[in-house]
Amino acid sequence: MPLFICTACGTQYPESAQVPLHCVICDEERQYIPPRGQTWTTLQALRQSHTNTFREYEKGIIGIGSTPAFAIGQRALLVRTGDGNILWDCIATLDDATVTMINGLGGIAAIAISHPHFYTTMVEWAHVFNARVHLHAADKQWIMRSDPLIELWDGEAKALWKGVTLVRCGGHFEGGTVLHWTGGADGRGVVCAGDILTVTTDRKWLSFMRSYPNFIPLAARTVEHIGRVLKPFVFETIYGHYFDRVIAKDAKAVLEASVARYVAAVEGGRGYE
Repeated sequence: MPLFICTACGTQYPESAQVPLHCVICDEERQYIPPRGQTWTTLQALRQSHTNTFREYEKGIIGIGSTPAFAIGQRALLVRTGDGNILWDCIATLDDATVTMINGLGGIAAIAISHPHFYTTMVEWAHVFNARVHLHAADKQWIMRSDPLIELWDGEAKALWKGVTLVRCGGHFEGGTVLHWTGGADGRGVVCAGDILTVTTDRKWLSFMRSYPNFIPLAARTVEHIGRVLKPFVFETIYGHYFDRVIAKDAKAVLEASVARYVAAVEGGRGYE
């Protein structure tokens, strides 16, 4: 039986003879059902209509995204550390060329995902590369296709191995997570943020939302918490969730300034009355 994929968010559902009645992820205030209604596809169909594109940002970090864009349109990151490769976030499309390329670079030792909008076909990726998927337990209710390779973690941080840490920020989702790698940016550190910290269109700032398509902001105290939990970490670069959403330099200072600007805006501070 097919494993249907929602075309609006890319989430894959368990085997079913009939398409799901609705997408739980889309039928929630942080996402949306398109005006045309809920439509569905399969991974097999996607392999006929889409391919993946790759971009090397720096030694050790390669972006992977679907062409043409599919569902939310995010790209994943292959983070190549000395102790193994990590797939950060996930995209729905997975084709033979992608598998060949990644296997040629050493495969995938672990998969980690920022939040449920990017779970997509994570189980397919896990099976192909025999890799565990690390998700924060606070978001377990949004797992639509369960699998033994999914490993839930709890608490505020989880070390995958030396120099690679998952950090729970919350915000966009209760279990919203970023990845910190000390070895990125020539040893100055990087944060892979998904849209838990979203890089703005001008690539000069970060912003923070409960829902991006439906324009629901976060409380000031929630955004201040994000700043606090990332304060101990050193990083030069932040990778957002689209190919062009990267803050290449001084990203720690950008985060601090962005938290202050956001709080001033929502609380009506000077210049935002």
